[in-house]
Amino acid sequence: MTLRPDDETRAAPADSTPERLRIDRADRPSPLTILFAFGGLSGTLAAGYGVLFTIVDDYKTEYGIDETAIGLIIGIGFLSGFISQILFAPYADRGHARKVVVLGVLVSVLGLLLMAVGTSLVPILLGRVINGLGVGAAGPAIRRIVILADPTNLGSNLGRLLSADVFGFAMGPAISAVLVGPFGIPSPFIVVGVASLVLLPFVARVHVDETSAENRPRKRLAFDLLANRPFAGATVLAGVGYIMIGGFDALWSLVHDELGTAEWIANLGITLFALPLFFLGPRGGRLAQTFGPFKLSAIGLFAGAGFLLGYGLLPTGGLIFALAMVHAVSDGLTISAAGVAAGMVVPDDRQAGAQGMLGASQALMAGVMAVVTGYVYETYGRTVAYSTVAGAIVVVTSIGLWLARGAWSLRRPLT
Repeated sequence: MTLRPDDETRAAPADSTPERLRIDRADRPSPLTILFAFGGLSGTLAAGYGVLFTIVDDYKTEYGIDETAIGLIIGIGFLSGFISQILFAPYADRGHARKVVVLGVLVSVLGLLLMAVGTSLVPILLGRVINGLGVGAAGPAIRRIVILADPTNLGSNLGRLLSADVFGFAMGPAISAVLVGPFGIPSPFIVVGVASLVLLPFVARVHVDETSAENRPRKRLAFDLLANRPFAGATVLAGVGYIMIGGFDALWSLVHDELGTAEWIANLGITLFALPLFFLGPRGGRLAQTFGPFKLSAIGLFAGAGFLLGYGLLPTGGLIFALAMVHAVSDGLTISAAGVAAGMVVPDDRQAGAQGMLGASQALMAGVMAVVTGYVYETYGRTVAYSTVAGAIVVVTSIGLWLARGAWSLRRPLT
């Protein structure tokens, strides 16, 4: 199915949710509940992905794990998340959203604990696989719950959630940087795991609108949704956002070491980068809904390519730090646009499967880019590595926009 600009109102009216999926306004979770319960949980799950980026040197010196094996550990977590989101996310559309969230979080924590106690390649690698499976299952189910809880405010609510997700992913390396020195390698895994368990009970307090038995989709997987070209375009654009983030995180620590930047500046930079993603997420999601998610995503991703290129050309760590702060504001306003686009072009009873496809695209592209970027940096240096990431962003974004060309002007006014 392809949406045409003149079909916007008919395809995505301001309140298009079927009666069977609506909940009374009094039962809808407040923005604070969405942010704390689901945003916090989503952020801690994403942080579990990111904690490895700043302890690669510690793995090498403490456990004797070489760079190639470290790249495998990082990449395989994204790959297992990719598989999990494809296989398990559709179960949330078939009346099991809350169960998928709970089981996914528990599996994720199990993987984190295995990485905490492991001191050699095999247990750490296994823990990373298990963690990726748990995160991949829980993430799309969380997004489905939030999308259907208040469809009129899809943009701002999904913006809160997706910004928390990116915030957590960006904060993972910062958590490791702060904790590993004084408390050892296991500490960030334990802290993130405990935080996930603490937030899990709050999910039980939120109304979950499960799909009734007679309306559950028959499709076991969500690949058929890719026949909807605007959704296919949104899937590609969502992955590009994680090409950008994966390249940024994989090189940040290495580049500042190369340039002799003070360690506190490097650590502060990655922490401050995450803050605009957190605070601007709701505004960005609302802007995506009213201005147009595909247009906003294009602006943010092409700007991101320019920022990545700048990191490769600037001569000092201080200038890179300053540019990163501008980049963070841009991402905060635009990073949720692809997720909002998917929520607007997919039927309500397929939202979890759709968000799983988006997450799978993000995991796959982030994993590939993290491995490729590290290799290019080691072989050809900083400028070529950042240029490679920037070029990939431009090319893949163009593909996504071409796929979504029939819905370029899609938007949903607030009511």
